[in-house]
Amino acid sequence: MSQAGKTHFATLWEEIADLEHTLRYVDAGGYRTRVLDFTGAGPEAQTVVLANGTSGHIEAWTQNIRAFVEAGFRVIGYDYPGHGYTSPADHPLEIRDYEEHLLALLDALELERVHLAGESLGGWLALKFAPKHPDRLHTVILSAPGGRMVEEPRLDKTQSVSTQAASEPTFDNVKKRLQVVIHDPEKITDELVRVRQAIYARDGFSMAYVSALREPERRRRNRVTDDDFAALPVPALMVWTDNEPTGDEAEGRRLCALIPDGEYLLIRGAAHWPQWEGPAEFNAAAVAFLKKHAERKDRP
Repeated sequence: MSQAGKTHFATLWEEIADLEHTLRYVDAGGYRTRVLDFTGAGPEAQTVVLANGTSGHIEAWTQNIRAFVEAGFRVIGYDYPGHGYTSPADHPLEIRDYEEHLLALLDALELERVHLAGESLGGWLALKFAPKHPDRLHTVILSAPGGRMVEEPRLDKTQSVSTQAASEPTFDNVKKRLQVVIHDPEKITDELVRVRQAIYARDGFSMAYVSALREPERRRRNRVTDDDFAALPVPALMVWTDNEPTGDEAEGRRLCALIPDGEYLLIRGAAHWPQWEGPAEFNAAAVAFLKKHAERKDRP
């Protein structure tokens, strides 16, 4: 805690410097994919794969990596096509593209089965990926999952801020983009803004391609429905917030109740990044969930 009593939001380097890890690039479906891999738990450890939100990157999980590693899991963060430091996309990305890339990444890393933790777009990906590839997953963590049809003005506002941040990646413009997903501006670190500034300024970065699912027609054909929650074939931890822009607390509980084997966690004082905004509560619940289901898998 700081002297003001506020939570200290560590930099990525503070969090991982003393943890055994590698940062490397692997070919996944033709994309040069950035992968941050924590292997200290040993070769028998189950793996947690971290999937980011739209225009996001590995650093979105800065506040969670250590908790998962110290709980005995191998942890892998990666950047989607067109996102972060993975090679740029050459077309508008739809859910099928993210599914194919994730499957190619699991194969490239020789990961037979993993726990998939997804925030926003990552949760959308998990909801669509799991029924098609249940044999590749132990569990999913849905951190403010995206993909449902919501009021178009909300999407228009997000798209406008995102476009401005990408076309003019100043510190203030990028911070405004992050304020769309983070409730308390005090929780937006300079490091987070600077990393995203650098990414948005990369040659070949296209906000139009990485945010294509915000276009109403494309979103509709890729949308998440109640049936997708009901079709989840693996245990799920559903994480919602009291300021979630796509639905209130009652909506979060309703969606979780659709999941055959679902657990619910509400993070207060947060918006669309519960894993970042309420890290202590998120980490405790996520680790307990993962360990419970890891133990089940280990039983004969």
